[in-house]
Amino acid sequence: MPSSNPLSSLFGRSPIRPIQEHMQVANDAAQLLPTFVEACQNEDWDQAREIFKRISDAEQEADKLKRSVRRHLPNSLFLPVPRTDLLELVTIQDHVANTAKDVAGLMLGREMQFPGKLEKHLFEFVRACTATCEQALVAIRELDELLEVGFSGREVVHVEGLIKELDKLEGRTDKQSQALRARLFKLERKLYPVDVMFYYKVIELLASLADSAERVGHRLQILIAK
Repeated sequence: MPSSNPLSSLFGRSPIRPIQEHMQVANDAAQLLPTFVEACQNEDWDQAREIFKRISDAEQEADKLKRSVRRHLPNSLFLPVPRTDLLELVTIQDHVANTAKDVAGLMLGREMQFPGKLEKHLFEFVRACTATCEQALVAIRELDELLEVGFSGREVVHVEGLIKELDKLEGRTDKQSQALRARLFKLERKLYPVDVMFYYKVIELLASLADSAERVGHRLQILIAK
């Protein structure tokens, strides 16, 4: 069905679509983490290296898309929201891909395995973090619809509901992060101190991944408010 948006008629391809594509690729990187962490826990380093390569490729693709958006996004004269706000959104989305690569790179580089007593809780935490990234993508997929309706009406209510769910998911990862740290603290004296330091670092990075996904929603909310 042809678009009724005069901007689309004037410029062809929606200026919003590359931003959505960027979030898709960033989320692709994040969604590989549960399988990656499982491979590490199983000491399947060949599989871990293969998955890391896929995460790294997605992160590089996200960088290319980010640069393309920065070069080609029209001036604010032709957009319903300030160009700088959309560029900030892309920057936040890029943190999702970067952090996913940081997690995988750190774990693979040190061939890290978490203690068996933490494994179940680690898997649950990683899945919750990636679910938060997926929800951020769901919200960003509505950007073109928001553009069509001029960031107003029932579509805004729908997107606000998606952002509310995103906040809820990120809140769950906060609780899981705290619980995982508490369990690790109880085991610290039985573990190598250097290993403990990097366990905490991985937990911190995973929490940062979920936080970046939530910030995508908050930036989208700012666009709606304007």
